[in-house]
Amino acid sequence: MKNIFSKEVTEGVVARIEDLTSQTQPIWGKMSVAQMLAHCCVTYEMVYTDKHPRPNAFTRFMMKTLIKNIVTSEKLYVKNGRTAKQFVITDSKNFETEKKRLIDFITKTQQLGEPEFEGKESHSFGKLTAKEWNNLFYKHVDHHLRQFGV
Repeated sequence: MKNIFSKEVTEGVVARIEDLTSQTQPIWGKMSVAQMLAHCCVTYEMVYTDKHPRPNAFTRFMMKTLIKNIVTSEKLYVKNGRTAKQFVITDSKNFETEKKRLIDFITKTQQLGEPEFEGKESHSFGKLTAKEWNNLFYKHVDHHLRQFGV
C-alpha cells in the first residue's frame, strides 16, 4: 500500500484529483464526480471536525469487530460495496468546492505526518496504528479515483 504520509504519494494523489473535471463520469457506481469528492471528504471530516456524531459504544464495538479489518487492511475494496450512511451523498455538490476540500484534507494529513496518527483514536474503530490510518486514507481515495478513471 502506498504511504499517503509521503509527500511524493500525496502529490501523486493530488495530481490524480486535478485530472478530474466536473464532467468526469464514473466507470462504475451512481455518484457524480462532485458527490464522490464529498464522499471522500467524510473520512477526513471524522478526523478533523465534529460534523458526524460518534457512534454509540455498541455500534463502535460491532464496527471494530466486523468492519475495521476491511477498512484498515491492504486488501482493496470491491466495486459497488456497501457504505455507512454518513458516507452516502445524495444531494448535489459543487465540484470545485469539494475538490479543494479533499485536496486540503489530504495535504493536511500528509503535513501532520505518521507520528500524529500513531495510536490516534478513530471515530469508529478505536486506536489505530499509523499504518492502519494510512491504509484507511489511501485505499479509500485510490478506490474512488480508480472509479473515475484517474
